Amino acid sequence: MTKLATEETRIALEAAAFRRLVQHLRERSDVQNIDLMNLAGFCRNCLSRWYREAAEEAGIAVSDPEAREIIYGMPYEAWREKYQKPASAAQMDALAKSHPGH
Repeated sequence: MTKLATEETRIALEAAAFRRLVQHLRERSDVQNIDLMNLAGFCRNCLSRWYREAAEEAGIAVSDPEAREIIYGMPYEAWREKYQKPASAAQMDALAKSHPGH
């Protein structure tokens, strides 16, 4: 792996990659959170929770709704109404097997 020039450069590149991931997830509203959970083990809500936790570690108060709006690009309830579809029985079974208790 190429050694990055500075810690500042590494952080800037990671931030750029994060912004691109968030943009990609906003553009792919057809991909349901349950699909992400079943395939990748995380979803938009996980990403928003990680964002909130990172803010808390930095001493910045960010609520769950605020963090979700940052990730979803709109209030979570608006995204759910506009894009979320009911999960199929097969999706729920896969989630139960891969993430018991979720």
